[in-house]
Amino acid sequence: MELRYKFLGRSGLKVSEACLGTMTFGEEWGFGASKDECAKMFNAFTEAGGNFIDTANLYTNGTSERIVGELVKPERDRFVVATKYTLAQRSGDPNSAGNHRKSLVTALEASLRRLDTDYIDLYWVHAGDLCTPLDEVMRGLDDVVRAGKVLYIGISDMPAWQVAAANTMAELRGWSRCVALQVHYSLTERAVERELIPMARAFDLAVTPWGILGGGVLTNKYRKPDPAGPVAAEDSKRVTSNASRSTERHLAAGELVARIGCELGRSAAQVAIAWLRQRPAVTVLPILGARTVGQLSDNLAAFDLVLSAEQLAALDEATKIELGFPHDFVRAESIKKHVFSDAWPRIDFPRW
Repeated sequence: MELRYKFLGRSGLKVSEACLGTMTFGEEWGFGASKDECAKMFNAFTEAGGNFIDTANLYTNGTSERIVGELVKPERDRFVVATKYTLAQRSGDPNSAGNHRKSLVTALEASLRRLDTDYIDLYWVHAGDLCTPLDEVMRGLDDVVRAGKVLYIGISDMPAWQVAAANTMAELRGWSRCVALQVHYSLTERAVERELIPMARAFDLAVTPWGILGGGVLTNKYRKPDPAGPVAAEDSKRVTSNASRSTERHLAAGELVARIGCELGRSAAQVAIAWLRQRPAVTVLPILGARTVGQLSDNLAAFDLVLSAEQLAALDEATKIELGFPHDFVRAESIKKHVFSDAWPRIDFPRW
């Protein structure tokens, strides 16, 4: 299997259709991978053609950036390295976190040192703080682009209206615009389809989803016990402990993904990733987060899997959400006939 390349939103930068997530690079948080295992995952990713790597200043207390820096150093210019700012750099210091200019500058300089590089390919706002004025954020990001320390910018985990306002402001003022959007998106988390995905389509932003396996739900890890047979104590314990974040509907979706995987001779994880890759009208670049090279290799195998229309429809139906007002309102037949005249049944709606 060989990864293909896609343009990163409205830019000329070409990135692999899979992004290597490195929140697990390092063991400081108690669940990550050793340095040797990280090197194995990196090698497996690059051997498949991967060139897009995502980290952040806070991941494993900075160890993730250090490991990524060491791994890409022999061929630094070959790789598209993304990192983030916003999250706290120091305890007890209110200015060590947030979207403001001081946080941006100090976090960027620290990331450059840990990565041992002169520039960041893609610099993310990690999360909206809902306080810093958007003109301060976008002008600050434009400044570091003009300084040559950052090549492209993106926004993660921020309301759609703020991303739209930020990019519109940048366009009007001649500042660097965002080319990518990072969001929580999977078969068990589709709220982004209300506002964020349509906004990304309108602004031609690449979408890099995180949490693509639903915290293990979509690998059938938290399967419901079979009442007709013996249940392993560990299985029962896992289901109970994760009940608060794994609703019955999500567990059922995990079972459907597993059934489709069995039919295809593929893993459940591969089916879940394939569904994301086949989302319509927007460039989706899934972030693959793994703790072992075996998990990563299994995920990479999803990139030659194409689900049928029937399989996609079944997955969509099992996990669809209500878009709510105004989306459902303006799509109602009684409204469409007034908005589009009585000719609406003969009109194709490409943006819907």
